Amino acid sequence: MSVRTRFAPSPTGMLHIGGVRTALFSWLYARRHAGTFVLRIEDTDRERSTEEATQVILDGMEWLGLSADEGPFYQTRRMGRYGEVLAKFIQSGHAYRCYCTKEELSEMRSKQEAAKQKPRYDGTCRNRTEPRAGVDPVIRFANPLDGSVVVEDVIHGNVEFQNTELDDLIIARSDGTPTYNFCVVVDDMDMQVTHVIRGDDHLNNTPRQINMLKALGATLPVYAHVPMILGADGAKLSKRHGAVSVLQYREEGFLPEALLNYLVRLGWSHGDQEVFTLAEMQSLFDIGDVNKSASAFNPDKLMWLNQQHIMRATPEALVPHLRFQLAMLGIAVDDDAKVAAVAKAQQERAKTLKEMAQNSRFFFANIDGYDEKAAKKNLTPESVPVLDAVHARLAALPDWQASAIHEAVNDVATTLNVGLGKVAQPIRVAVSGTTVSPPIDVTLEVLGRQVTLERIDAARKFALAA
Repeated sequence: MSVRTRFAPSPTGMLHIGGVRTALFSWLYARRHAGTFVLRIEDTDRERSTEEATQVILDGMEWLGLSADEGPFYQTRRMGRYGEVLAKFIQSGHAYRCYCTKEELSEMRSKQEAAKQKPRYDGTCRNRTEPRAGVDPVIRFANPLDGSVVVEDVIHGNVEFQNTELDDLIIARSDGTPTYNFCVVVDDMDMQVTHVIRGDDHLNNTPRQINMLKALGATLPVYAHVPMILGADGAKLSKRHGAVSVLQYREEGFLPEALLNYLVRLGWSHGDQEVFTLAEMQSLFDIGDVNKSASAFNPDKLMWLNQQHIMRATPEALVPHLRFQLAMLGIAVDDDAKVAAVAKAQQERAKTLKEMAQNSRFFFANIDGYDEKAAKKNLTPESVPVLDAVHARLAALPDWQASAIHEAVNDVATTLNVGLGKVAQPIRVAVSGTTVSPPIDVTLEVLGRQVTLERIDAARKFALAA
């Protein structure tokens, strides 16, 4: 049997990390077993579904690298198919039209609550054969009246539901539009999904969906209901914990590999290993190894992993992410080699790509001033001889290489009989505007000879006027 998994988000809100982890588990399981990963957009809730949320799902999946083998499929484009199955259900007696009004249903619930019974539809219209004037009916699935449904869940084990506890679910609204639980069943059957991996908040839907799949004569998929992600305080994940659009993590400078690494470790482990490449995740992950207890979101751990992935990445791999961050700062760069050189110089120093970009502006744009404290200490009339000597020595270099620059700066310090810091710091402030940069030789090599000499000259004039 070829493995087929699916990720089926609803575009009624932004794709956040809970959904991303579900997508990741489904994607990894399909990849490990050389299977197929399907992307399906469950957009039947037309009032709440938005094009913006749909686009965030597509853009987020692309940024994460969780490419679909099939799809995206949109439920709103499958209405004809749903209508066919609804008609077959009614014809076979597996569904019926319900003419009960809202007022009658409300009265039914009130009586059940007063009798301390579980509120549920009592099947009033199950055997009704005549329509009711003035009422547009809903369609309900005729759930079995006895027996039980056992959900054989890979994570939670066998979970049994009594059919008497499951009421006759509405599968089409009075305007004819099908409902979530019905569409899911038809889609999973038509798309031949073999493994349904989703949040455990869907577990209560599963017995109803199993009964509908059985009514259709479909092969049941394997179910794996993934536990929730909680905030560090044990509360349901919210925006203050990190339940924001996945694209916000891109804007904050996180690498997709780091975010996926963090999420795969929420409920799954492989020994004591913390840092995983995507290839390692694909070869090691198994849905059966996921823990059934909820996991807590830890932003500090995510930040640490992001730093690890930045340090371990090739500079070339960081280029598109750093370019994105620079663009956010209004800096357009078309020189990938320079961006890679900056990434190489900065990757041991940055926790996020956003931080890297902010600290690297001076490589790509003119500095518009100097940090006041840094200038007061390092760009003074006393520093002018140092800047003059450095300018002359660097201008005469035959090769603009970090090693040669390093030697030149050392020679200036030796000639002037001062510590290396007395030379390097004025240069650093001159070219970057602050006292913080990568090693000065690397910084100047990346900046280039012309820009370096121009900035040293401008700093000299500033120092003379100080």
